[in-house]
Amino acid sequence: MSEVSVPAFRGKVLATFFGDESFPIQWDSPEERTLMWWYDDLHCPNPVSPLWFDVGGWWHTCDYLFRRFGFPLAVDWKAKIINGYLYTAIVPADPTYAAQIGPYFTTVMPVYAANFLDWWRTRLRPEIERNFAYLDGYDSERATLLELLIHLEDALDIQERHWRIHWILNLAQFQASLDLQAAIKEVLGTVDQDLLGRILVSDEDRNWDAIRALWELKEQVKADPLLREAFGAETATEILQRLEALGPAAEPFRTALARYQREFGNKSIYAHEYIYPLWRENPAPIIEMIKSYLETDYDYPEAVRRVRETREAAIRELLARIPPENTAGRQKIEQALELALKMTPLTPDHHFYIDQGTYARLRLVFLAIGRKLAALGRLADPEDIFYLRYHEIRVVATNPTAIDARALVAERRAARERAFQIRPREWVGTVTEWDLYTEPYKSLWGYPEKFFRSQEAAVADVITGLAASAGVAEGVARVVASPAEFDQVRPGDILVCKMTSPAWIVVFTKIRGLVTDAGGVLSHPAVVSREFGIPAVVGTIVATQRIRSGDRIRVNGSEGRVEILR
Repeated sequence: MSEVSVPAFRGKVLATFFGDESFPIQWDSPEERTLMWWYDDLHCPNPVSPLWFDVGGWWHTCDYLFRRFGFPLAVDWKAKIINGYLYTAIVPADPTYAAQIGPYFTTVMPVYAANFLDWWRTRLRPEIERNFAYLDGYDSERATLLELLIHLEDALDIQERHWRIHWILNLAQFQASLDLQAAIKEVLGTVDQDLLGRILVSDEDRNWDAIRALWELKEQVKADPLLREAFGAETATEILQRLEALGPAAEPFRTALARYQREFGNKSIYAHEYIYPLWRENPAPIIEMIKSYLETDYDYPEAVRRVRETREAAIRELLARIPPENTAGRQKIEQALELALKMTPLTPDHHFYIDQGTYARLRLVFLAIGRKLAALGRLADPEDIFYLRYHEIRVVATNPTAIDARALVAERRAARERAFQIRPREWVGTVTEWDLYTEPYKSLWGYPEKFFRSQEAAVADVITGLAASAGVAEGVARVVASPAEFDQVRPGDILVCKMTSPAWIVVFTKIRGLVTDAGGVLSHPAVVSREFGIPAVVGTIVATQRIRSGDRIRVNGSEGRVEILR
């Protein structure tokens, strides 16, 4: 089965794939072939831009992650573009190093878990907010091209620092969750993952802040007959035109909308990219969501109340399972639970500040440079800058005859368009027992279960995935490619998509269920579905291929099963 030799500690080789005519792969070294590379549809379901891959990818700081924490299982996390799509691979640590550093990791991680929330509130989040204030306050229009190039270096330094903070947060929160699961297993013998999922949900974070502010805008429209009439138009463009035509009568709403864009508009369709326009640049997605809130008369206070009640009921259920005489066990679980619950807002908050907010601001810096280069005739359009690489931007800005930037952009834009026609494989390279059962991070993508599902033949009218949020929902499927299609989603629909990101939060308020191609039980769609109490099946691999909009489907979020009823 294997054409490569892997270290003995990685165990048996379970499968290999090194490319074929339908999915060719260029390997840069023999070592690359020994790793398991998986398609990162969790962050980047679409072909990525050359610029983001060159300087934006989160893996650029993963060597720091593993070094700082003394992570015993891995030393690096690499990335590779294959046929336009992002694949990543964990580089295992040598067993000797792992044995030496393991005690350090297990000793310091509880300290991170116990203290990080205070660090985040008092030191790290304020640092990020100061950096945002600097980037937002920079006058890109008045700056020269050379000044912008230097400003870019500052922005890239900020991006790197924010991702380092991301990893500290990520590991601290991960440890708090592991500590809770360990306490539950010690006291009760087993961990009910469905129950745990209903417990570890947040009801007070930046995502909920964004939803509350959107609900307030809806209430403002609802109370004003003129605004209600404007929102009777079919499209966001027509609504914005009607609002403009209202003149001073709509000024308070336009002011509130602009305030929402500044605070919550630093995000795009997909958080992990520079290439997609921000809500801060174009308010159409915000307008569409206000319109949908009006149609459903979305009730934010009631939604939050349901989340809290569901969580409190799940906590009571957990504690009721502890034998009354086991007071020490109850105390152990309660202490671990208190810390884990305090950490739950950190998932949506770090998305808001880092995955969304930081990349959004880097996009604006690059666009400012793109405008200067377009004005000089070196690019046809400011957006073309995302098809260049970091080195090429500096060359085009200061030595424009050295490369033909326009030709490079045209070639890469065409290649990215062609990549959209390709169906990426779920994994390539070499899969071993270590990859599936020891290395923990791939669980976010639904492994090891996803590996075996990718090997199975499809069963007609039944799709299997991961049970992400309990319950059963039946309704009309709505296959959505991006937030640009949110207006097609009707109240009570079941959303079917490749993957969700924080920008998709607003549509959760009107759907009955969720099915995704990507993700594991701790991924964004799974966590948010549990927060909203929506049955969900994630990591199906094939849902968007096999389900059509208008199909009637049944989603069993308890069993990880989707039935196509037609």
